[in-house]
Amino acid sequence: MLTIKTFVFNPIAENCYLLYDGLQEAVIIDPGNYSESENNELAAFIGKENLKVKYILNTHPHVDHAMGNAFCKLRFAAPLLMHQNGLGVYRFAPHYCVAFGLDAPEFPQPDAFLNDGDEICFGEQKLQVLYTPGHTSGCVSFYNAESHSVFVGDALFKGSIGRTDLPTGDTELLLESIRKKLFTLPDDTVVYSGHGENTTILDEKLHNPFFNKIN
Repeated sequence: MLTIKTFVFNPIAENCYLLYDGLQEAVIIDPGNYSESENNELAAFIGKENLKVKYILNTHPHVDHAMGNAFCKLRFAAPLLMHQNGLGVYRFAPHYCVAFGLDAPEFPQPDAFLNDGDEICFGEQKLQVLYTPGHTSGCVSFYNAESHSVFVGDALFKGSIGRTDLPTGDTELLLESIRKKLFTLPDDTVVYSGHGENTTILDEKLHNPFFNKIN
């Protein structure tokens, strides 16, 4: 059975997800840990649960979702995975930190790239990689069919969608990604977004103002 632990990190209140099961293998999705206290909080929980981090996963290359990449790679000796199309934005991560008035941590290069349809295995779990660009280049979501859950980064929120006014954002592409990749998942799928509270696929089909009918 999949356990999902949510941490809210950094000044932008980003949701970092730690996924693990009874075999004690884990993945970290979007390590936004920024301060020493946040690093300690994450490491302490992983240590307390005696978890082995198998992968560090980025849904997309924005700084608030990647500030903890370097700490996690070093502390947990796990490979960093992201989509190759996000590298252009990721390379400018230190500059975006400065624009937000934040000190820039190190942003290490990924160890491997994710592609649409890939499967990420840890413990007894499988995450299917869904390519969901539009919020920015190189966005992916991670779907776990057994637990009826999908981790979407900033593609989809409760009652909203990700902003597209930042570099490489594309509103029509984002709407297409949601319709074709997320809204085709089972209605009871729980959506774990990069900020804010959870929702479900059905709730967003019915009530999200960006979609006026079930797609």
